[in-house]
Amino acid sequence: MANKSLAGKRARLGMKAAALAAAVAAVLSLTACGSGQNETAPSGGASGPSASPSSSSSSPSAEVKLAKVTQVTNWFAEPEHGGQYAALAKGFYEEAGLDMTIQSGGPGVSSTQIVASGKAEFGMGQADEILLARQNGIPLVAVAATFQKNPQGLMFHKGKYKNLSELNGHKVYVASGSTYWEYLKKAYKLDKVEELKYTGSLANFVADPDSATQIYVTSEPFTMQQEGVEVEYFLNYDLGYKQYGNVLYTTEDFIKQHPDIVKAYVEASVKGWYYYKDNAEEINKIMQEKNPDLKLEAMAFGAKAQEPLIYGGDAETNGVGYMSKEIWEGLQKQLVEIGILKEAEPIGNVFTNEFLPGK
Repeated sequence: MANKSLAGKRARLGMKAAALAAAVAAVLSLTACGSGQNETAPSGGASGPSASPSSSSSSPSAEVKLAKVTQVTNWFAEPEHGGQYAALAKGFYEEAGLDMTIQSGGPGVSSTQIVASGKAEFGMGQADEILLARQNGIPLVAVAATFQKNPQGLMFHKGKYKNLSELNGHKVYVASGSTYWEYLKKAYKLDKVEELKYTGSLANFVADPDSATQIYVTSEPFTMQQEGVEVEYFLNYDLGYKQYGNVLYTTEDFIKQHPDIVKAYVEASVKGWYYYKDNAEEINKIMQEKNPDLKLEAMAFGAKAQEPLIYGGDAETNGVGYMSKEIWEGLQKQLVEIGILKEAEPIGNVFTNEFLPGK
């Protein structure tokens, strides 16, 4: 029964990896908008929220009208979304004047296209997705970064590798179209690697002690722990591909038209992340109702593993969600160097910290 459960988890992880690669591909190809399933009541859409957070009727006794908004995550409910669900469950969005819908991502769902089409006001994705979207005419702007260090990495059997360049001559399982892998291949001269498609199954990785596989450090190491396989991993960020993870974003137009709603959203989300840090067990149970396939033990592992990636680094001094010009410019330069981006636009167009608490 345990093996059956782990096999199912690996299949879901494979879909998640494929979905991430597909998100980048979708940005590049500008295909039709995806769709997802609402976790709460439907939103009014990005074309015009019903009211600003502070608007109310002229009658003194009338209740304050909430602005109906939607945010699209990048996968089904999981610890990587804990702060967003905490803000919803604890009423932080409502207190900020927002009638919030969380729409889950998943296979075939492109949050960038949903936000660009006006079917949602806010989205969640990786930093390189924002840069690629802008290059392809989708004017997204990052307004907060959940992860100071992106949780993507490469896993290998314990004690096998001390440097990534040692992977030459061995098998590596990665999703097709992964921008971080294109960077790593060039940076570490991985010209003799046997590159194989990551499917979500870890069986081949387990069977070959010389192989490596892409992972989220919040997920696959737990699977291996359950199977008694000792592993280690390199975090892509520490290997030089420094990008923010689960970036919260909206469009240039929405920022211009509704800066008060953007600020309310960002501040409530950040508040949610601080709540989740100390109350992960409570919020995990709520998220499991939305994603029953993800077990509480796995969620507890993920919540603990992601703590230093969310609350460490620049977040220690500048608060959760903070983004630096240096990190964004560095990522942009790397994507230009490997030919993913055609040119580097002014980085001030790409992100802003102005909506973070205290700004």
